[in-house]
Amino acid sequence: MATPDFVLSLREHIGHAPLPLVGVTAVIVRDGEVLLGRRADNGAWQCVSGIVDPGEEPADAAVRETLEEASIVVRATRLALVQQLDRITYANGDQVDYLDLVFRCVWVTGDPHPADGELTEVGWFALDDLSHVDEFHRRKIAAALRDTESAEFFGGQ
Repeated sequence: MATPDFVLSLREHIGHAPLPLVGVTAVIVRDGEVLLGRRADNGAWQCVSGIVDPGEEPADAAVRETLEEASIVVRATRLALVQQLDRITYANGDQVDYLDLVFRCVWVTGDPHPADGELTEVGWFALDDLSHVDEFHRRKIAAALRDTESAEFFGGQ
């Protein structure tokens, strides 16, 4: 995955220190199926995800990331889940604390295929057969599929 220029610029000042970033996940549904991509770095099947650019609306980031990674046009229809992810330490020592915003999206047009090197495969999978997807990502999909208008979140006691 290409690191955004704004993150590289910040890293020049803070080194490997924890960096809070807003991430988005696009749960894209179409006719009883969900779009999944196999990540190039670890081989895991999951939904399209990425980092929100400075000044960018999160829903727009989900749409942009989907076009960049899977070559399809989608429309974000609902914020489904807000969650703070556990700190990630990358192989180079960089630490990141992601606030993950999960959006339900609907397919508009295009045939999915890997577009920017982050995914090696992309395809539609039946919602009732996600055994190859880890529990963390199945939870994101389940939240996006719930028939509710409000987003789920944790904490707030």
